[in-house]
Amino acid sequence: MNKKQILQKLRNDEDYYGDFGNQFLSNSHVGKLLKDPLRAFEPSKPSPAFLVGGYFHTCILEPDKLEKFKVVKSTTRNTKAYKDVAGGELCLLQHEVDTIELMRDKVMANDICKDLIMGPSLDNNNEFEVPMVTELFGNKWKGKADIVNHEEKLVIDLKTTADIDKFQWSASKFNYDSQAYIYSKLFGYEFLFIVIDKNTHQIGMFDCSPQFYERGEEKVSKASEAYDLFYKTK
Repeated sequence: MNKKQILQKLRNDEDYYGDFGNQFLSNSHVGKLLKDPLRAFEPSKPSPAFLVGGYFHTCILEPDKLEKFKVVKSTTRNTKAYKDVAGGELCLLQHEVDTIELMRDKVMANDICKDLIMGPSLDNNNEFEVPMVTELFGNKWKGKADIVNHEEKLVIDLKTTADIDKFQWSASKFNYDSQAYIYSKLFGYEFLFIVIDKNTHQIGMFDCSPQFYERGEEKVSKASEAYDLFYKTK
């Protein structure tokens, strides 16, 4: 397949996260390759936080896909009503959806955020959920950008956080530095985080320093070494 055909296929979530996409490394592999390389390709267990983050992205960028989320009108995941509807599947609670939609409204009511995400005019050429592939340290890498803003030459990532004052610490813990490095190489643009605090709804915008990219590059380099050792060496 040529690059255009690969990118077209990676637009599908099923292919991006499935067997086809697994021929590429991604930022989600970095932490696992650094800490537990033998289990780097085991699928992550679904979690409420991951589900909430997914709904937040979807309701801003792809609202036409919201029907793929199952929502249960229950206060907790321990009630019989929840278990009857969920059938063993992890589902969103109605109050979580209400909170996420309020956060979306807060972000989109901010003129700067709205212009960065949607573009300043109707004829903007911002792209959402854009896949890209490249080679780094001798291995194939993929990524899917939340927003590519061609006018500002930015790759923009939407994040939610429990405490925006600790976001810079979270950025290191959750490998956002390696994400910024990978995506800057994938798209050739600077990387910007738009972050909203789940509790206070305070919004922050965090750009990346040269040191932040360098820390990310070092992680990606070490992750590549681990991948070579555990998966390409007899």
